[in-house]
Amino acid sequence: MSGKVRLGEGETARTACARALLRTGVDEETGEVLSAAVLARRVGWCADLVAGMVGVLVGEHWNRVDVEVLAAGVDAGGRRLPSHAWMALRRLGWTVAPPGGVRVNDRVVRMAQEQAGRALRSVKWRADVAAGVLAAWPADPRKRTPAEWDQVRASIPGGQHLPSSVIKGRTRQAAAFAKVNGRLPVDVFELEGVPRIPRMLLLAACDRQQAIIERSDTDPGRALLRLQLPSRPDPQTYRDWTWVECPIRLPSTVPASAVLHLPTLRLTDGKVRADMAYTHAVPKAARTGHTVAVGVDWGLNTLLSAGALRLGQDGRITALGAGGQFRAAGVLAKQHRLRRQSERLHAKADHYQRLTGGDERHHLVGKHAVIRDEIRHVSARRANLNDALAWAAARWTVDQAIAAGASVIYVEDLRSMEAKGMGATLNTRLSQQVRGQIVDRMRHVAAEAGVAVVTVPARNTSKHCPQCLTPLQHRKAPDQPTVAGWKWAICPNTGSCGWQGDRDHGAWRRIAARGLTHQAKTVIDKTSGQMVIRDVVDKLEATAVVTKISRGDRSKTGPTQHKATRPAPRRRRAPSPTRPHRRAGKRPEGHAPTDRTRLPRAAHRHQGVTTISTPTTGHRPRGAALGAGFHLNAHATPPRWETIPETQSDSGSLS
Repeated sequence: MSGKVRLGEGETARTACARALLRTGVDEETGEVLSAAVLARRVGWCADLVAGMVGVLVGEHWNRVDVEVLAAGVDAGGRRLPSHAWMALRRLGWTVAPPGGVRVNDRVVRMAQEQAGRALRSVKWRADVAAGVLAAWPADPRKRTPAEWDQVRASIPGGQHLPSSVIKGRTRQAAAFAKVNGRLPVDVFELEGVPRIPRMLLLAACDRQQAIIERSDTDPGRALLRLQLPSRPDPQTYRDWTWVECPIRLPSTVPASAVLHLPTLRLTDGKVRADMAYTHAVPKAARTGHTVAVGVDWGLNTLLSAGALRLGQDGRITALGAGGQFRAAGVLAKQHRLRRQSERLHAKADHYQRLTGGDERHHLVGKHAVIRDEIRHVSARRANLNDALAWAAARWTVDQAIAAGASVIYVEDLRSMEAKGMGATLNTRLSQQVRGQIVDRMRHVAAEAGVAVVTVPARNTSKHCPQCLTPLQHRKAPDQPTVAGWKWAICPNTGSCGWQGDRDHGAWRRIAARGLTHQAKTVIDKTSGQMVIRDVVDKLEATAVVTKISRGDRSKTGPTQHKATRPAPRRRRAPSPTRPHRRAGKRPEGHAPTDRTRLPRAAHRHQGVTTISTPTTGHRPRGAALGAGFHLNAHATPPRWETIPETQSDSGSLS
């Protein structure tokens, strides 16, 4: 299914991806119904053929000369190369053939060339960064001087706005290579080697002679994928390729009016998963002209602090409410435990590797294989937990913007942040947060509502007062003197300002105010296509202050009104039992409905850190109010009349 989306005024086309599962298929030639296992086996045969050709093609051209030829965008005759990778490779004469005796059609070769072309194009950026780092190698790789920083940024294309963490990472990688080999690497191709080839089918490189996808006319939530698959692992003739019909249940996130594209098929745990690409119309996000903005500040246990500001016609900036927080102390504690478990498993696997010495008949080879499988299992759990946390945090942030009527979300740019000076444990936890994933998910979710996501410089967002830009004084919170850290900020300008509050709440005000005053400086990054504000202008920064709203004179002008001693309506003053003894009796305590004889499971259980829980020391959220499972530990700010204390573990600030 192909075509263009009809766009209205103020709309733009957005291409997104959703995951689906191929549960069954039907062989059109024989009429045989293929189970999930049989379908996965046939898709795996085709993926093995493609992966073999991709490995040969990438291995032949994994060098600096060929990658630069492909990245130049022109062929030997000076003509511009096509945007499709498989067409560009054919224009350059980079062909590949299946193994001897195996017969595949031209569309299968296209998939191999497309995958190889994407891998070769993606390495160009890494090659430029590595070449610039090696060309401007510092005298001390552990610490560059300011002049050496200017030199290395000048040697990298676009290095002026490149995060310093990327340059430091490449420097450490080259230094490790030099320590082992006694010399610096020639380029990134010697530093990294040929990448691993994943088993997948890029059906987007095919046409109707290999794969077709059509949406159901009666049920918009269903689609039919028809594709040719081999009936044996080494097809000898074209008769060994047959058409297979695969019904797909589309996720609810795919709109009924979206245009479907051919998916990418992947094999995961013996199942065929399809990355369903689709295009639909969404409101166009504006680069400037914003009057209501949401500012987002990062934290550790309090992962996000956010709130909305309004820019008036007179240029004054006012706050819309007190803001909110997204806490993830329990999830981060779980992530920290899995990281330590992964480190222990890696250490044990390395020890077994040294003991076996490459001998396949050693009695520890079996144990080493078990440890490697456990490492992959723990890595998958960490990835899934990070993915769930990133989606939850992004969805919460966009919901705040929609509720406030904001048209833009300003997020501080922490790509260059390096955690140091806070202890080994806290530095590691800060470095392994999923800030990049959250911002990517935030852009994905915000695009559906036409809300722009812009990154702003993080300089002095927690240091200066949001109302007068005076340097703040940080100390312990007055209501939590035993909590570690310096989370409370007080403005020393008590005469005209006197602001005080959580430093993260002051930071999101500074971020949103900086974004509103610098919105004319918003640019679109050429490489990523994302909206960014690169520099802070002092003249504009001087106007990025939040105006204090005067509540007027609240002095008492008359007698106090009489209040009834008994509240109305009449309510129970003593705690009621947790559950009724019989169907007719006293109401249950808390938020549980009266028609259920048992309270929710989360109200009576205790979860330790070994599952997915928040530490119980100093932080005891009520399960009936907060839910269960993941959302028991990653929750947003509750109603203002019902507060949740902060977790007493590794409090810190990222600004």
